[in-house]
Amino acid sequence: MLDTHEKQYHIAAASGDIGEYCILPGDPARCEKIAAYLDNATHFGMSREYNIYNGYLLGKKVTVCSTGIGGPSTAIAVEELAACGAHTMIRVGTCGGISLDAKAGYSIIASGAVRQDGTSREYAPPEFPAVANVDVLFSLVGAARELQLPHLSGVVQSKDSFYGQHSPARMPTASELGEKWEAWKRLGVLASEMEASTLFTVGASLGLRCGAVFTCVWNQERYALGLDSGESESHDTDMAIRIAILAIKKLIKGEI
Repeated sequence: MLDTHEKQYHIAAASGDIGEYCILPGDPARCEKIAAYLDNATHFGMSREYNIYNGYLLGKKVTVCSTGIGGPSTAIAVEELAACGAHTMIRVGTCGGISLDAKAGYSIIASGAVRQDGTSREYAPPEFPAVANVDVLFSLVGAARELQLPHLSGVVQSKDSFYGQHSPARMPTASELGEKWEAWKRLGVLASEMEASTLFTVGASLGLRCGAVFTCVWNQERYALGLDSGESESHDTDMAIRIAILAIKKLIKGEI
């Protein structure tokens, strides 16, 4: 564990600066939108890709901290937020659908993640599963149901290369990428994103409670089958944010 008494190297925060509950978007620009759901929200600061706001839910301090894209920067955020006292983290991001059931605009709640990333391998051997904390998972699913928002819960795939998914045919590893993608489809993996496996694995190594909810932007498998048009995209993350906010309230109240 990093030193909790000094400012952390990357997020420039120390013990007492960060809430016990954290919401982790990837995009720094999304932090202000999430912070608007908190009471008495204030901007703490920005260092590198880590844009930080603090506010309150039900009297508990809650921190919003962006992580940037991918596993390495996510691991740094998780490590340093935990060193400052955070114990519960929910990622709010975007994903691309794999399962035909994952439609654009749906919220995808990750119960676990395929560890097709590099960062988590430095925290756990490949046999270790990247899974969400049960309390956080149930709180997210319960929140989505209570809000009556379209959602799915299940396994997602976490990758390191955005273009390895979107332009696999031009990659030297095209055959391997294609085979694995077909495996994820046959295994019922819901969607593809870039941070959950790192969050879950690093969180497990630190004894944290972690979960993740994503907005499905579009589904290339549905598009390939003619089920969706080229305009069938959704970039509105509001539903996923609302699910995360209500889930934290449930956790604070001890409903889960």
